[in-house]
Amino acid sequence: MRGVVTITFLLSHLLLLTDYCFSHPLCTNMRAPFTPKAPLVFCQYDGSVCCNSTDDIQLQNQLKAMNVSDLGCSSLLKSILCSRCDQFSAELYQIEFTPRKVPVLCNSTVSVNSTQSQLAEVDFCSKVWDECKNVSILNSPFALHDGVGFPFNSTKLTDIWHSKSAFCDEFGGASEAGAVCFDGGPVVLNHTEKLSPPSGICLEKIGNGSYLNMVAHPDGSNRVFFSDQPGKIWLATVPEQGSGAPLTINKSNPFLDLTDHVYSDSELGMMGIAFHPNFQQNGCFFVSFNCDKVKWPECSGRCSCNSDVICDPSKLNSENGAQPCQYSSVIAEFTANGTTSQPSSVISVKPQEVRRIFTMGLPFTSHHGGQILFGPEDGYLYFMMGDGGSAGDPYNFAQNKKSLLGKIIRLDIDNTSSTTEIDDDLDLWGNYSVPGDNPFAGDEELQPEIWALGFRNPWRCSFDSERPSYFLCADVGQDQYEEVDVVTKGGNYGWRVYEGPFLYNPPTSPGGNTSASSIDPIFPVMGYNHSDVNKGVGSASITGGYFYRSMTDPCMYGRYLYADLYAGGMWAGTESPTDSGNFTSTQMLVGCARDSPIQCSVETGSSLPAIGTYFLLVKITVRISSS
Repeated sequence: MRGVVTITFLLSHLLLLTDYCFSHPLCTNMRAPFTPKAPLVFCQYDGSVCCNSTDDIQLQNQLKAMNVSDLGCSSLLKSILCSRCDQFSAELYQIEFTPRKVPVLCNSTVSVNSTQSQLAEVDFCSKVWDECKNVSILNSPFALHDGVGFPFNSTKLTDIWHSKSAFCDEFGGASEAGAVCFDGGPVVLNHTEKLSPPSGICLEKIGNGSYLNMVAHPDGSNRVFFSDQPGKIWLATVPEQGSGAPLTINKSNPFLDLTDHVYSDSELGMMGIAFHPNFQQNGCFFVSFNCDKVKWPECSGRCSCNSDVICDPSKLNSENGAQPCQYSSVIAEFTANGTTSQPSSVISVKPQEVRRIFTMGLPFTSHHGGQILFGPEDGYLYFMMGDGGSAGDPYNFAQNKKSLLGKIIRLDIDNTSSTTEIDDDLDLWGNYSVPGDNPFAGDEELQPEIWALGFRNPWRCSFDSERPSYFLCADVGQDQYEEVDVVTKGGNYGWRVYEGPFLYNPPTSPGGNTSASSIDPIFPVMGYNHSDVNKGVGSASITGGYFYRSMTDPCMYGRYLYADLYAGGMWAGTESPTDSGNFTSTQMLVGCARDSPIQCSVETGSSLPAIGTYFLLVKITVRISSS
């Protein structure tokens, strides 16, 4: 059994959001940096970059078109143009705001809290002004800045800007906490910080039971929703920190009961719940579950094994007595607005679908992911889907961009398509529309719903509440490696060409192969070998977690917590330098608090909590040693 239960952490301030910023390496097209197949010639950036050879030539031609005769100014303009290739270009160009033609130019003292190196040249904006103010620049990137309105043929900075301070007020900026600016060269982060890894974690057990999901109530109270695999959702109130009270769930009065529709088995069941960002006004929430068309006629969905992906369901063997595509993955919308205009006051709802968002028949009986999340910034629904199962993804679904298997899918559920568009024009899988900025939205030959690809079985993803561009997913491995990925637009996370950082050789390939040279894989930021965590059995199954954003324990703040189903282990991932996207993991000792509301069971011959404790409802408490 893999990925059937999840660790549920109650992080008391997990949902407290701060100002958003892009932090980890990210390009202006919102995609991850990559290693180019050939070194850049004009822009001398190496390692992970945001430009390929074609971009490099275009930037060179752009500089030539400026016809700058002054060598000093030309050199500075070249560096500014080439900043597009920087692995932090998304932040340099502040793409979350109004798009810029030039990066933010450093022009003031670096903040002591900045993640950028103290070696940054903080007066670069002044340097640009001093070198270029009286130099003719055709097609100047400074000539038409948003809202300025000067004619395009203005060629000198002094034609538009009457002083250095006015110029730098417009184009300059400080390297402040959580931000970077351009100092004339590649962004270098501060490597002086010393972050000691935590050595242990203390748990309070506050409840019993096997729950697959815990979601905070959208009203911001201490109420939460729990769901189990067979298909019930309960609403409960979490006891106050330090009260010593256990969690109480009234099992006889579920918030929603879908057991008549949900098919539950080892890797099938109710897989996810998500509440609309405007739930308190519209009462809408969504449930992801698996169903059996033999037992429920409304379950039937288009089979994901079809001719578009070089797959014939008639040639697939039955699995555990089930025929190919007998089971489907479903996302359905429900409402808490039935009897009141205040959805937050509702304590139970009827099991009647408002809308069927998505239905897809599954080729095998495993690897269906199923988690759903709303993006904290864009409001779109993200759906985590595994490769469909069977050893080694034999039909190579995860790499096939015509298949939704092995993908993270991004849907617009607020602007739905017409029946004609769903069935004929767009050939969609349900009642939704495709966001226009999805990476393959403009390619009719590919599945436009895809946000990222190359996953085996993504098992629990989360957005960092402080930095929503950090979208981390754990992906369960095949035989060798468990991984955690930072997911970005259009990213290819390697499966089944790679398992983690290692090349993978599939046992069978009726669906064809993808060569390693044909993809730009994004490798895990954290992970572990099966043999490293469970030498006796060799089994492992990762469970993704969260960035800890509570001040209950300041030593744990900012760490990414995750665990393993079989290995009985919990890890803390530490990013260093902060905002670099570089993580190191530490496996932590786990203890149970003496004043835990419910006593933890322990392993035989050990003082450590039994493995089941990790997968019961636990509450992270006060003491984590970093000494």
